[in-house]
Amino acid sequence: MSSLQEKVEDFLAQKRIAVTGVSREGKSAANLIYHKLMDDGHKVFPVNPNTETFEGAPCYAHVGDIPGGVDAVMIVNRPDVSDQIVHECAEAGVKRVWLHRSLHSMGASFEPKTVEFAEARGIRVIAGGCPMMFAQPVDFGHKMMKWVVGAMGQMPK
Repeated sequence: MSSLQEKVEDFLAQKRIAVTGVSREGKSAANLIYHKLMDDGHKVFPVNPNTETFEGAPCYAHVGDIPGGVDAVMIVNRPDVSDQIVHECAEAGVKRVWLHRSLHSMGASFEPKTVEFAEARGIRVIAGGCPMMFAQPVDFGHKMMKWVVGAMGQMPK
């Protein structure tokens, strides 16, 4: 079993990362993560079945639709959609997923069965938290979020 830090480093070392749940409206968590990953030099692919483009880039309906595939998927959706996306990741051969969980949705962004399904198929899972708590430089808000999540005993494993 890998430590959280090892999983985070492995995930963030990937070059091609899909971000699900991006939105054309406002500053959603998925949008912020998408931009952070792009700013850090990753090739990032937006995934949302309800739009064809996202900020001028092609937006894909499903993870398996991305030409050339991806190395990792950042999932920022509600539990039923997250479960469906993890199944798509398994079909597409994706070996790393991060199931986002913000402070205001503790316990509400994925189900334990989703994590179990992924791990049973050899997918390395980070279940909870946000990559913006780890990707350098970490902004003050996410430093505080990391501290709060840790203090509450809710840090992903």
